[in-house]
Amino acid sequence: MPAPDATTRPNHEAAAARSAVQAPSPSPDTIPTSATGTAGFDVTVVEVPQWRGSGAPTAERLREGAKLLADMVPATHRVRVEVDDHELPETAARVRSAVSAASASGGFVVTAGGDCGVELEPVAEALRRHGDRLVVVWFDAHGDLNTPATSPSGAFHGMVLRALTGEGPAGLVADEPLDPRRIVLAAVRDLDPGETAFIQATGIQQITGPDPAALTEAITSATPDIVSSLADHASPVPGIVSPFADHASGVPGGTSAPPAPNSPSPDHASATPTSTHPSPDHASPSSDRTSPPPGRASAVPGRGSRGQGPAVYIHIDLDVLDPRIFTSVGSPAPGGLEPDQLLAMVKAAADRFEIVGLGITEYEPSRPEDQALLTPLVQRLVEACTSRRT
Repeated sequence: MPAPDATTRPNHEAAAARSAVQAPSPSPDTIPTSATGTAGFDVTVVEVPQWRGSGAPTAERLREGAKLLADMVPATHRVRVEVDDHELPETAARVRSAVSAASASGGFVVTAGGDCGVELEPVAEALRRHGDRLVVVWFDAHGDLNTPATSPSGAFHGMVLRALTGEGPAGLVADEPLDPRRIVLAAVRDLDPGETAFIQATGIQQITGPDPAALTEAITSATPDIVSSLADHASPVPGIVSPFADHASGVPGGTSAPPAPNSPSPDHASATPTSTHPSPDHASPSSDRTSPPPGRASAVPGRGSRGQGPAVYIHIDLDVLDPRIFTSVGSPAPGGLEPDQLLAMVKAAADRFEIVGLGITEYEPSRPEDQALLTPLVQRLVEACTSRRT
């Protein structure tokens, strides 16, 4: 039985049913489906058309974007969460129920937003299930590491990752804080001063360019205790060579110090009171904290190690893509990844580690060519993330 406030429907009915206005149901019926997900594996897509967490003036487009994203996912089961446009914590509670129910089946869950704030409960659920094995890879143009006190806009989509570490708006903080050292920022290039300070203080790793090898090493470095315990029991895994070494569009790959903060985002929401949970202990920051230890990647277990090595949750805000190529987002930032570069980095992570969840957010449909680009990309991303489960 799916969670309260979520509507579950089979694959072949998804498009038609979503076109109608739906009312929340306290105990919706689950309709069996014989459709299969990627490569026959059980995949559930949870659609969350939340837009009030965004500070973009075009944020209402996220409603349609969530529906379109969800329809692109090759899924066995489809669940639509009814959002509360006035209470983000209420929507978060509904997402928590939906994701928890979907995860209990043992299949793979894809969250389709909506703004980035929809990721609070899917990542929190992954942390509850995988504990210190969890590493969160955050593909995003922005850090999403503000608090109500540091955010220029007060929009929750710019605070959700910080809320996962235990500090954020009241009612929107993870029950169990995520250790910032288990976070890897990928292609983030637009940071506010408060975010930069937090990154420097906690040692969050950053991958600045399209470098798959740097990403896998950063994931390894984020879980040194797990990797060291497996080092004597796992065969060495050959290093992954970046296919973009000769054409990185002028952006060097690998980890680096945080970039200089850019101008703040437009202010479209008021700040809310801050709630905190005790943060885990952190080592003192050092000048080389953002660089993973050399040679550590060889100790990472390979494909047969599900349940033992790092467990990776992948978040993708579509503004991680270069706006010269993909423009259907509310907060574009110059630079970014090309679609094939994003896919190559996700594939590299999936080839080396267990992927335990995927979130794709912030699609504001505005051009047919963006839809044409995104449709095969989403399918390939899901296929990459589920490949080691088959």
